[in-house]
Amino acid sequence: MTDLITPELFQHLVHLAALELDADEAEYLRRELNNQLKAIHDLEAIPIDPNTPITSHGVPYTPEITPPIRPDEWQPDPAAPDILAKSPEHDGGYIIVPDIPHTEL
Repeated sequence: MTDLITPELFQHLVHLAALELDADEAEYLRRELNNQLKAIHDLEAIPIDPNTPITSHGVPYTPEITPPIRPDEWQPDPAAPDILAKSPEHDGGYIIVPDIPHTEL
């Protein structure tokens, strides 16, 4: 199988994603993506009986075996005061973090 992601296509994708990769990183990632595509094509080549039902999970969770939904209960972490004490800045139980610089696209 020839590479579906050519170096030219990969460079275009890198540009669109605004990634900074050196030549070795770029070639490694391009090879890995092509390996992923090859694995997908290999899976597609496996003959499957058309009567096989589509599944989203390997175990059919029927109503009889589905566990009940557990209640969503808040459980405070007993170490929260220790964690806050180690943070450089905190206010009202929240850790203050610096703003992340970004550029509008």
